[in-house]
Amino acid sequence: MKHRKPEMIRGARANVPVAASAMAYGSVLGVLAAQKGLSWLDMMYMNSAVFAGAAQFVMVDMWSNHMPIFEMTLAVLVINLRYLLIGASLDPLFSGRSLLHKMGMMHLVADENWAVTMSEQRNGSATTWFLFGGGVFLYLAWSSGTLIGLLGGGFITRPEEYALDFAFTAVFTALAVGLWRGKGDVLPWFVAGAAALLAHKFLPGKWYIVAGGLAGAISAMVGPCESDEVEKVEEVEDAAGY
Repeated sequence: MKHRKPEMIRGARANVPVAASAMAYGSVLGVLAAQKGLSWLDMMYMNSAVFAGAAQFVMVDMWSNHMPIFEMTLAVLVINLRYLLIGASLDPLFSGRSLLHKMGMMHLVADENWAVTMSEQRNGSATTWFLFGGGVFLYLAWSSGTLIGLLGGGFITRPEEYALDFAFTAVFTALAVGLWRGKGDVLPWFVAGAAALLAHKFLPGKWYIVAGGLAGAISAMVGPCESDEVEKVEEVEDAAGY
């Protein structure tokens, strides 16, 4: 109990760099939402109920007077299927926790604080409150960015001129570099990228997100793990008398 607040603060601090980027591309979403006629209440409700950047961009893109509810729901579902993989990867962190605890924490899990937490987990110092603190901070940054973009949408008609549209790409490139563990990641990353590219070319919608995630995960499971490679090297060294 007494460690909740320090862990949440630590998680928030660890997510400051990615939160800044989230605020930047959140402002792009706000500008697009303003062009579609969304109110600030619509925006805040979407941020609170969905809280998934890619899915919200798709929702705003599909927003119209004759709302395609079914198509919008299906698109968001497909995009957010990756959270099945994200949730599975967090299972060791939530081991022994109640269902209520898991449900309360998982709603504020985004790609960014998940990546930061996984990096922290490798150092053995991640906790669920660290994850949650990062999620709360990201939510505040994301919501602030979307509202700034929404309310100032009339002043920024072309976000790409200020490179705000590149913030999304930049932050995930930085997160990917932070998650790199060595040559053992080459095969899963290559397979994930190839599967995503093929799915993007041949499948409609956003299935490439799921295809890339599943292909990479399966490749990592069936491929040789890094510990096995280390053991083989040690065996060779022992045989050679080192």
